[in-house]
Amino acid sequence: MNLIIQGGALPTFLLERIVAATGAGTVEPSPPQVVRLRQATRTAEFDALIPMIEAEKLDWAFSPVGKKLSDYGLICFDMDSTLITIECIDELADFAGKKEEVSAVTEAAMRGEIDYSESLRRRLALLAGLDARVLARVFGERLLLSPGARELLEACQNAGLRTAILSGGFTYFTERLRIELGFDFATSNELEISGGKLTGRVVGDIVDAAAKAHHLARLTDELGLKKDQVIACGDGANDLLMMAQSGLSVAYRAKPATRAKADVAINFGGLDALLKLFDDE
Repeated sequence: MNLIIQGGALPTFLLERIVAATGAGTVEPSPPQVVRLRQATRTAEFDALIPMIEAEKLDWAFSPVGKKLSDYGLICFDMDSTLITIECIDELADFAGKKEEVSAVTEAAMRGEIDYSESLRRRLALLAGLDARVLARVFGERLLLSPGARELLEACQNAGLRTAILSGGFTYFTERLRIELGFDFATSNELEISGGKLTGRVVGDIVDAAAKAHHLARLTDELGLKKDQVIACGDGANDLLMMAQSGLSVAYRAKPATRAKADVAINFGGLDALLKLFDDE
């Protein structure tokens, strides 16, 4: 395996301890702020060093030797707090004067303390009566792509991967991102609007964790891909089933329970930090 450490300067004393702990054969400085240790083995001794590595605000990951981005055929992203920096429903709630109340439910759902479908129903109920024109304000004034999102997406598209947004968020935002960024697929919840106001409900079934996993499995099958050709990126408990359907699961600035089950955790860098794991980057 290769061990890739990135995000800043790696102190010499810590590098020496990592080399000893992993038995790495060679150490290669890669692009700026990236160190690649070839022929490294994850050991208990390395795991003991993880707190020190993360205290330096460095991301790390073990990656198979010779693995290329072009070996994959599909990458999918959760939207809120993964592809973009905000939780759209929290920003909508801000315009309704209920952001604190809605954000508390959002956080509990992301930690897995509340079933996602139930949490969405509770939050949407608080938005009933909100002017639908606020959707455009959230998109135009508050929605930002996560650091490195555009670079990762473009690299994947150039490498021939198909791209998807699989979100428990809302079609107003996912469809605009799909068109603007050139995604191949997007699935999310459609807000019900009546008389120019949000009703506090969605149209049809809620896109929850199980639905996201189902759509990823469907896309994988329709594209004629194997599970190990799929990358899934998320940040919360609602993404775990989807991530389990992939060959490479990526937790982006995620909750501890999500990081613990992911193949790769990006805690400090941008989404494009993922690109440094492949031998063709």
